[in-house]
Amino acid sequence: MAYAKIEASTPEDNTLQNRYPPTMEIIVGNGPRQASVYCASPPVVFGIRALSSDRDAMVVMLNRQAITMAKIKPFKGVRPPKEFIEEVASRPYDVLNSQEARAEAEGNEKSLYHIIKPEIDFPEGTDEHDPAVYLKAAANFNNFQEKGWLVQDQKECYYVYAQTMNGKTQYGLVVGAYVPDYMNGTIKKHELTRRDKEEDRMKHVRVNNANIEPVFFAYPDNSELDAIVMKYTAREPEYNFVAKLDGFGHTFWIIDEDKDIARITELFGEMPALYIADGHHRSAAAALVGVEKAKQNPDHKGDEEYNYFMAVCFPANQLTIIDYNRVVKDLNGLTEEQFVERLTKNFVVEEKGSAIYKPGALHNFSLYLGGKWYSLTAKPGTYDDNDPIGVLDVTISSNLILDEILGIKDLRSDKRIDFVGGIRGLGELKRRVDSGEMKVALALYPVTMKQLMDIADTGNIMPPKTTWFEPKLRSGLVIHKLD
Repeated sequence: MAYAKIEASTPEDNTLQNRYPPTMEIIVGNGPRQASVYCASPPVVFGIRALSSDRDAMVVMLNRQAITMAKIKPFKGVRPPKEFIEEVASRPYDVLNSQEARAEAEGNEKSLYHIIKPEIDFPEGTDEHDPAVYLKAAANFNNFQEKGWLVQDQKECYYVYAQTMNGKTQYGLVVGAYVPDYMNGTIKKHELTRRDKEEDRMKHVRVNNANIEPVFFAYPDNSELDAIVMKYTAREPEYNFVAKLDGFGHTFWIIDEDKDIARITELFGEMPALYIADGHHRSAAAALVGVEKAKQNPDHKGDEEYNYFMAVCFPANQLTIIDYNRVVKDLNGLTEEQFVERLTKNFVVEEKGSAIYKPGALHNFSLYLGGKWYSLTAKPGTYDDNDPIGVLDVTISSNLILDEILGIKDLRSDKRIDFVGGIRGLGELKRRVDSGEMKVALALYPVTMKQLMDIADTGNIMPPKTTWFEPKLRSGLVIHKLD
């Protein structure tokens, strides 16, 4: 990013000129006509729109709303003693159904599924949204604490949580993220949320008065934070185990030295944004419950524990987004030959034979149809590299294949399409087509973290079913109470 000094003009709001100096340092973003304004004291960030591309004499208009820098805090985690960690830890609530949770928790009274999927303690078929089910979650949470399966730390700490998959390890910091940062946009989103799913998680947070499961954040790369994390990961971990179902490694350390805790807080306080990678509904629910509690408390000061929710924050350069692929039931009345011919309007089409073909670069797609794999490369002019949404392969394929040729206009509601996470491999696409369940499969080159952050920074929303993060965060390593 480039640096420049500018004269900031605020014709809409003269009070801003009075409160902040007219000359400010800015960082000009990578996208055209995008930038952020920084003012040293107080630490605020303004979104700006450039009215001239001449960076030596750039004229800007400041938005009315100032966005504070990221704020985090340590917390007294509630977590299992070492000897119970593998019995307590579980997959997150939203990656398995009630029947699968019941099977995984069978014979294990310490499984976190009794708290995050409490319907397993009722007869099969019980509605997971029944009020009694939520109350059972709270009863089980209390029971776990009474029996010593979950114990609260005596000191406010940060934690390091490392995940290892296929020989690659990523290191996250477990922190208390600030509710107002979610509400004012400092914590940036890239997906829409559904109110019914938000309300389900809000009920779970309310009844337990805790964030039982964390959300998954990314933050801009920071070498000093890396060094602090590495200092602790060189030590003996608090937990270190491999999950039996998927073979992924999970390792956990406690950051308890006051100097390091203070410095981590300071370094996050210099960041203009944090990014939700995975867990948009959990984030929304946690933040909205925090807002509720603030309104309900006549003595609210702003430093109460409910002003924070639990997040695991990873440096963006350590994260990899896996492809999220599509399978479709029919060709919208076309023959296979007609469908391939229609593709040639916007794509260079190459037949690749029966061996699995994986997309090799942005704007290259893999298609499986009639026992054959094809390479599709979007032709120049069919996408806009300067548009953070238009440049995405999910947008190109949705517009030019799914909509224009196959007549699928709403990815969320159309029953003719299904989605397959890349963790299952392209062989799963072939299997579903060969079985006759689906007619055609489309594999996409994965979205990059830069694309995700560009979209969030510009206030845009990703199209549905765009990102798949793996490994998923393990639940039950640590819990955040709201009091």
